[in-house]
Amino acid sequence: MALTTTAPVQRSFDDLGEPLFDVTFCVLDLETTGGSPAACEITEVGAVLVRGGTMLGRFQTLVNPGVPIPPEITYLTGITEALVAPAPMIDSVFPSLLEFIGDAVIVGHNIRFDLSFLNAAAARLGYPKLANRSVDTCGLARRLVRDEVPNCKLDTLASRLRLDHRPSHRALDDAMATTDLLHVLLERCGTLGVSGLDDLLNLPRIEGHAQSGKLRLTAHLPRSAGVYLFRDRHDRPLYIGKATNLRARVRSYFSNDDRRKIGQLLRETDKIDHVVCANALHAEVLETRLIRRLQPRFNRRAKSASAACYVKLTNERFARLSIVRDVRDDGAVYLGPLSSRRTAQLVIDAVHTVVPLRRCTARVPASGLVPGRPPCLPAQLGVSLCPCGGGIDAATYAEAVADAAAALRGEGPVFDVLTRRMHELAEAERFEEAADCRDRADALATAVHRHRRLAGLVAAGTVRLRLADGSGVELDRGVLIRVHDADGVASAVPHAEPPPADRLLPSELADEVLAVSRFLDRYADRLRVEHAQHGLASVLPRLPTFAPAPSNAPAAVDRRR
Repeated sequence: MALTTTAPVQRSFDDLGEPLFDVTFCVLDLETTGGSPAACEITEVGAVLVRGGTMLGRFQTLVNPGVPIPPEITYLTGITEALVAPAPMIDSVFPSLLEFIGDAVIVGHNIRFDLSFLNAAAARLGYPKLANRSVDTCGLARRLVRDEVPNCKLDTLASRLRLDHRPSHRALDDAMATTDLLHVLLERCGTLGVSGLDDLLNLPRIEGHAQSGKLRLTAHLPRSAGVYLFRDRHDRPLYIGKATNLRARVRSYFSNDDRRKIGQLLRETDKIDHVVCANALHAEVLETRLIRRLQPRFNRRAKSASAACYVKLTNERFARLSIVRDVRDDGAVYLGPLSSRRTAQLVIDAVHTVVPLRRCTARVPASGLVPGRPPCLPAQLGVSLCPCGGGIDAATYAEAVADAAAALRGEGPVFDVLTRRMHELAEAERFEEAADCRDRADALATAVHRHRRLAGLVAAGTVRLRLADGSGVELDRGVLIRVHDADGVASAVPHAEPPPADRLLPSELADEVLAVSRFLDRYADRLRVEHAQHGLASVLPRLPTFAPAPSNAPAAVDRRR
């Protein structure tokens, strides 16, 4: 599938998110007796309700704090104890204020201060904490106009931006000035591609990002599931990712994402392409396929996919374990694919710990004896069988081969022996060797568990699933072949030929089937199986989980899995 920017189409309301002109804002300001919500009280409330640039209502009242007002507060606000003496207490004001606010988005200049007093009052009066979303005009101003003003105080912004209302440290005046400021800032937001409420709520976290000018590249992204691709000026792929909300996910790269390579990625990005997917599973599979095909250099999985390999128990008279890149129809026993040669070597070491297979790579004739060739070093140390120097017959060696094949299937005494060996080393205070034993056992258990997951999906044949959002997918031996939207309309998905049910997965399909398996595990409680040709669930022997050892402690094993 070619990944290109989708053609312009009429977007749905879901794609547009919640447009800012449809959002009801409640601009709020409080005057208080001090700065601590735990020790101070509210003396005045001012609020303005606006939507689409139109004022819908105003709320203003003095509040009797029930405590003395400090002189410095009176000097700053002009609110005296005599002025608030006839005013209602906060317990009388609070219900009316909550009704006025409703489910509006609360706006304020340093809104955390005002919300802290409201939530403290709510707690004292037995109300729940305010759940409304909030916008801080101070944070927006730092993001949008910081280069135009000496500071982001409300009175400075009102003066420099020539707002119609000026703050006076009285609640309603300050709320009116903040309303003017909000409208000015919303106009500025348009240059950064802010069109919906979700964009506005995330904007302050961008904090003057060095690459914020490239936010325009996200303007065409929908708020739906899909795959996105960062490209450089030569149209080469840099990074591929998936998202349930393409717009929100891509814009998040311009906020507080401080991962080491994000800055370099954004500097090199010249274009952002996307493909809309039917659901999250479709996006997960498409991401895996594109990473394997395009090999973008900022994707770690592109490197791990090329490093995939298998552990092979050779099909010869005196079989041995080896690491190979591909699976052949040669009668050998394979385990994999595994993520790297290092993991594969740990698996081999785990089997060698239990089964004394030969470790030399020399060709052994049918007689099993090479005149003049001494046994290999592991055989001389007594940890392996070696037919080279004679003294071992084929029948005895075949028993060891059968044990090794069972170990690669996670059967036999392999994990019991490894666990016992690990604890013996720990009790002898040989902690490094115990940790090595633990790592080998964990690599084998993980590899067998992964192998079973993949084999189970392949063996299931054709499977149809319905997701929580009403969309569906169809799998053939673990490979995604078709998706259905919420209305049941089906679309074929280009795919590779699924493997035969009795064959091991080739490495080029293993990543995709593993992604499907992870998705099924993660969302098992939100999926409905509509059809499974050969059954999707099967009872398998449990494997132990080998947990990393705490510092200065022996390795541990958890047998609950």
